[in-house]
Amino acid sequence: MKHSIKVKINGQLYLEEVDTGMTLLQFIRDTIGFTGTKAGCENGECGACTIIMDGEPVRSCLILAVEADNAEITTVEGLSEKDKLHPLQQGFIETGAAQCGFCTPGMLMAGKALLDKKPDASHKDIIAALSGHLCRCTGYKSISRSVEIAMEKIKGTR
Repeated sequence: MKHSIKVKINGQLYLEEVDTGMTLLQFIRDTIGFTGTKAGCENGECGACTIIMDGEPVRSCLILAVEADNAEITTVEGLSEKDKLHPLQQGFIETGAAQCGFCTPGMLMAGKALLDKKPDASHKDIIAALSGHLCRCTGYKSISRSVEIAMEKIKGTR
């Protein structure tokens, strides 16, 4: 069965017909072509597929595309502005937090959602926002530090 949806992704409006059983992850990757959002465990445990939907970080593998009708979504492709990296992306580079890169998009989106809501997030807030995101390469110190660096860059103190 098909259903029409209208969704804004990274500022661009999409009107599409989707199967009612298609996940938002599949829609973003396969229909729209934004492959930065990763398909990890596909059961909501690893966080690789995290996007921001209507201001909240969500696991796109757990949401049906039809549930995103009329939503506003930001994926990792929507972080940078043309050739200018987002401070979170810069922070990940500076700290070496991006190793294999598989978890990176989800971590970036969780970090962005946090900083959008709490520009003065504490270290404890950062750890809580990143909890549930699995990384097997870098460890979590460089990842949490990259969010702190981004916060400093956004505030202009770095």
